[in-house]
Amino acid sequence: MRVGIVLAILLAAIGANVVVNVSFPAYADSFPFIGVAVWAMILLSTPIRQPDWPLLTEASRGAAFLLSLVIAASMMPVQHLPAASWHTGLGMGFVSAVFDNIPLTKLALDQGGYDWGVLAYAVGFGGSMIWFGSSSGVALANLFPQARSVGAWIRHGWHVPVAYVVGFFVMLGLLGWHPQPAQRADLHKAQIEISTVRR
Repeated sequence: MRVGIVLAILLAAIGANVVVNVSFPAYADSFPFIGVAVWAMILLSTPIRQPDWPLLTEASRGAAFLLSLVIAASMMPVQHLPAASWHTGLGMGFVSAVFDNIPLTKLALDQGGYDWGVLAYAVGFGGSMIWFGSSSGVALANLFPQARSVGAWIRHGWHVPVAYVVGFFVMLGLLGWHPQPAQRADLHKAQIEISTVRR
C-alpha cells in the first residue's frame, strides 16, 4: 500500500510537470502545479493509509531548517559564478556541501556554458559531503542528532568526499566535458558589444 501511494504521488508530480510544460508553458512559472499535485495526492490517499501525524512535529523542525538554508542561500549577493569549466564543476560539488545547491544550480543555469550531466553529479553528490548540504542529510540529522557535528560527519564519512572526487574524474574520463551553449541573452549582449566596437 505504501509503495502504491508513493508511486501515485510520483505519477501525479510527473503528470503535472508534463501537462503544464507541454500544454500550458506560459503558466508554468506562475503557480506551483507540481507541489499542488503532490499535496492533492497525499490528501486523496489519507483515507487509504492514515499518515503518522505525530511525526509531523519532528519533521517540521528539519523542514524549517532546510527552508532557512534555501532562503539564506537565495539572499546571497552572488550574481555570477566563475567561468564554466570542468574545474569549476568539480569545485561546485564542494561549494554545494555548504551552500544550498538549489540557488547554486539556478545561477549555473542562468549563466550557461556548463556540462549539465557533470553539474548535476557535482551539486547532487557534492551536497552530501556535509549533512546540511542535502535534504536527506537534514532528515538523517533529525533522526540522529549526533550527526549534526560536521567534524564527526567528516571523520566517519571521509570516504564520501574521496568517492566524489574519484567518481568525478571517472565520469569526466569516460564521458568528457560537453558544455551547453551560453544563454542567448549573453550571446546577444556580446554581439551588440562586437558591433559597437566595429563601428
